[in-house]
Amino acid sequence: MTSTTPPRRPALRAAAGLGLAFSLGVAALTGCSAIADAASAAGDSADETTLAATATSTETKPDDVQAVIDGNSDQTVVNDDEWSIDDAQEVDLADPTRSGVEASDDGVTITEAGVYRLTGQLDGTVTIDAPEDAQVVLVLDGVTIDAADAAAIQALSADDVAIFLADGSDNSVSSTGAYDEDADPNAAIWSDADLTISGTGSLSVDGSANDGITSKDDLVILSGTIDVTAADDGLRGKDSLTIRGGTVSVDAGGDGLQSDQDDDETKGWVLVEGGVLDITAGSDGIDGFTDAIVTGGAVSIASEEGFEAGIVAIGGGTIDIVATDDGINGSAGTAETDGTTSATSTDEADAGGEMPADGEFPADGERPTGGMQGGGMQGGGMQDSGEWILISGGEITIDAEGDGLDSNGSLEISGGTIIVNGPTNAGNGALDANGEIAVTGGTLLALDAGGMSETPSTDSAQAWVAAAASGDAGATIEIVADDGTVLYSGEAAKAFGAVLYSGEDVTAGANYTITVDGSEAATATTGEALAGGMGGPRG
Repeated sequence: MTSTTPPRRPALRAAAGLGLAFSLGVAALTGCSAIADAASAAGDSADETTLAATATSTETKPDDVQAVIDGNSDQTVVNDDEWSIDDAQEVDLADPTRSGVEASDDGVTITEAGVYRLTGQLDGTVTIDAPEDAQVVLVLDGVTIDAADAAAIQALSADDVAIFLADGSDNSVSSTGAYDEDADPNAAIWSDADLTISGTGSLSVDGSANDGITSKDDLVILSGTIDVTAADDGLRGKDSLTIRGGTVSVDAGGDGLQSDQDDDETKGWVLVEGGVLDITAGSDGIDGFTDAIVTGGAVSIASEEGFEAGIVAIGGGTIDIVATDDGINGSAGTAETDGTTSATSTDEADAGGEMPADGEFPADGERPTGGMQGGGMQGGGMQDSGEWILISGGEITIDAEGDGLDSNGSLEISGGTIIVNGPTNAGNGALDANGEIAVTGGTLLALDAGGMSETPSTDSAQAWVAAAASGDAGATIEIVADDGTVLYSGEAAKAFGAVLYSGEDVTAGANYTITVDGSEAATATTGEALAGGMGGPRG
């Protein structure tokens, strides 16, 4: 077992769930300094203890993506070199009697620490009920486990559990039917302990009864070919979820990847460091209650919202998002817990938004916890509640019908290549932040309908140019300098009415021409917001 303990960053975030008890008007719209007055205006309905705790909870902006990672909890991993296949006990699921293994009508129970190579077929459940300090490794070597109204593999008691997919093996587990309302195990593979999955074999997971793979502690995937189908969430690590490698496909009715720990400010995060991920989800592709982080790998998402977390930090990798709502949403306290939403949609707040009770907003860098789920009001009609979208690297392509990059707090781009094919409806924009939009590096192309277009702040370190220019899907867009130099050339994925571009070659105070299919569509000077859009010094 390897436990990584990163250095702590001071005064990071207070518990993200503290503000969730507030009424809609308070939780969505008030800053730290206004909380007590707002609660009073709402009829003193909020709990006084929660108010006091939330009023002192702030967070300064992380320095970079690594600072976000460093501020998170320890991570427990069972690496392949921490156990030996030579120690494995052979367990034929059709005849499972071995030392430390018990058979019953419900399936097979493992009661001791050790390495167990499982083969064969089982109609029932493989249960791990070992001492609390036990490390149990299951080597799946050509198994088929089918369970009705129960988990196929469940770890009820152990310290750490590992599932290793034997070289060249094909394995499948399924959990069909429905769980009892009070059942704790509610996934095809479920663990009360830290769970690590590795190996070079394949694993097919059918979570028709509810979730696909769940750990109530840390869930880590190191390698393997894993295909998960789930009625609700595909992969869920309550404390944290990490993908370091492998080929992972998820088709989920709820979230694709989720971490939803809401009572520890250092947990509830999702980290993708490598591997190939193909996610189809009915809700969010990747949802972290606190953070969603990508530093490597190839991620493809088709979902309602691509990413959602209090901090979305991207430092590398290739990311392709197709979203019916927001592409990337910086929104605190977003993950669902045990099937119930833990925060109210900001889209609902938009419908009945109010100013804070005392008319004051928090100072820059302060973050009230308990921000609302969903996109912020376009054009800064909502307060900056302290969330962050940080992009310092990677190749990111977004096709969104809601906002492309949407932060209830601020948005900072310092590197990478980002192409946002934003909404074709004028009620959303390619960029949307309640706080500052800052561009200090990288390449950004943002297209949308033009009705709610936002631009970076005028003092962004890297210059930008924006203009009303329209075209159809497939049209070639070029950004051309006065001397004829083409700074950008590419095809639009969908119809558009406004163009924003920022790159290292854009010069402050210069004029640029935007052409569509070779014809001049607009000219613009850097730093000038779109007429009729929502840009300006705040962004």
